[in-house]
Amino acid sequence: MFDLSVLHPERYHGQQNKPPFFEGWYYKLVDASGQHRYAVIPGIFLSHDPDQHHAFIQVLNGVTGTATYHRYPAESFSAARDAFDIRVGSSRFTAQSLSLDVQSKDETIQGQVHLEGLTPWPVTLASPGIMGWYSWVPFMECYHGVLSLDHGLSGRFAVNGHEIDWTGGRGYVEKDWGMSFPSAWVWMQSNHFAQPGTSLTASVAIIPWLFRSFQGMIVGLWHSGQLYRFATYTGAQTRHLTITDDRVQWVIQDRKYRLEIEAARVQGAPLRGPSKADMGVRVPETLEATIDVRLVELRANTGAPIFEGQGQYAGLEVVGDTERLMS
Repeated sequence: MFDLSVLHPERYHGQQNKPPFFEGWYYKLVDASGQHRYAVIPGIFLSHDPDQHHAFIQVLNGVTGTATYHRYPAESFSAARDAFDIRVGSSRFTAQSLSLDVQSKDETIQGQVHLEGLTPWPVTLASPGIMGWYSWVPFMECYHGVLSLDHGLSGRFAVNGHEIDWTGGRGYVEKDWGMSFPSAWVWMQSNHFAQPGTSLTASVAIIPWLFRSFQGMIVGLWHSGQLYRFATYTGAQTRHLTITDDRVQWVIQDRKYRLEIEAARVQGAPLRGPSKADMGVRVPETLEATIDVRLVELRANTGAPIFEGQGQYAGLEVVGDTERLMS
C-alpha cells in the first residue's frame, strides 16, 4: 500500500511513524521595512525515552540574533488528519495563518499573521514535492517539504509588549520530519530580491543510504513564474562547492542550466534540532546573510543570464562536517 500522506507534505506525518520521530514547520516572516525578521518553528519530538516526548515552539529573532525554545507537554500538540492544521498549546498553525500565544519568563508573543498568495512547491504523483521520488522511499532519515516559496503577509504580533505590523511583508514556509537531521548540511533561503516574486531555497547534505551515504542536494529558484529545479534526482551535479568561515560558493549544473550561488556567512543564533535521542543538536541559523545568485542557460547565444541578483535577509545554516560535503 502506498502512503498517500506523501502527497501532502504540509500535513502532520506522525500518525504513520513510531519513535524516534520529529516534525517541525518553519515560518519565516519579514516585515515591509525589513526591520523585523523572525522564524517561528512549531513542532513535536518523540523519543524512545517517553520522558523526552514534548512539543515545542522555537522563535528566532533575526535582527537581534537570539533564539528562544518554548517546551510544552506532548499532549498539548494536536494535528488534523486531513488538513494542515497544527496546535501547540493555545497557538495554531495552518497554511493560511499562524496564531501565537506564547508566554514565558523569557518571551511573550501574542497575535496573528495571515499568509496571502502562497507559492507551494508542485506536488505530483511522480514527484511529490521538493524531494521528488525520494519522498516515496520509506526509510529516509529526514524528509523535507516546501509549503510556500513566497507569499505576502498581514496581521500583527505583540512581542514583549512591542507591536510588529506584518502587513506588506513577505514570508516563506517549509518543514522537516523523520528520525533525525543529517550529520552535515548547508541550507540557505531568500525571497527578498530586487525583483519581487523571486525566491531561492537550496540545501546540500550527507544522506544515509543502504548502509552507505551520498551527497544529496535539492535546489529551487522561483523566478518570473517559473521554477528552476536542481536536484540529485533530476541529474543535476555540483561542479564546485567551497565552504569557508565567511563564504559558501556553490556552482550547480544540469543539461540546460548553470546556477552560481555565493552566500556571505554571518554568525547565527543556536536553534535546537533533533537527533534520535533528543532535541539537543545545535543549529546555528542567521537571517542576516546575503546570497548572490546567477542563472545561465547553457545553450543561449546572448551571453546574458536569465537571472542575476542578490537576496537579502537570507536564512543560512552550515552544520556538521563540511569537509565531507566538499569531498
